[in-house]
Amino acid sequence: MRSDLKAVLLLTLALLAGTGLAHSQDEGCRYCGMFLSHSGSSWMELHGLGKDPVGVCSLHCAAIHMALHPKATPSRILVKDFLSGDLIDADRAHWVLGGDIPGVMTQRAKWAFQHPADARQFLKDHGGTLVSFEEALRAALQDMRTDTLLIQQRRRSAARGATPPDR
Repeated sequence: MRSDLKAVLLLTLALLAGTGLAHSQDEGCRYCGMFLSHSGSSWMELHGLGKDPVGVCSLHCAAIHMALHPKATPSRILVKDFLSGDLIDADRAHWVLGGDIPGVMTQRAKWAFQHPADARQFLKDHGGTLVSFEEALRAALQDMRTDTLLIQQRRRSAARGATPPDR
């Protein structure tokens, strides 16, 4: 089996088996373990799935959660505004796909803005495309294979003490 396919399969199996990673923003992202303090402007919360919200570091990990739990539709999804850091409604946010600022857990960044003027200024300064939440989520799912392989490659390189590959 090709090593990249094997890495994706192993990651998927680990997620399905329940990795035992943290499940609140105090402890870190449920799927990758990244702490809220390290995920900055990309932290998300999925509400209405149980007693506590599910905290994840990025749209990448939110997409993993939704893909693994298709029957558990969140009643509310919040995301940090890129500029203020305030949690805002993901569906009402103005999303920018791409641009020159590296994303969290992804090669193609996905940033949320509360105010359309802020999103337009980001586009002017950093590039990208203005999209809806649905389009940003679709992009996260489309990017999943490539992003997961890159994450695994970086972790293997870090474990060997090597310099991680470029984006």
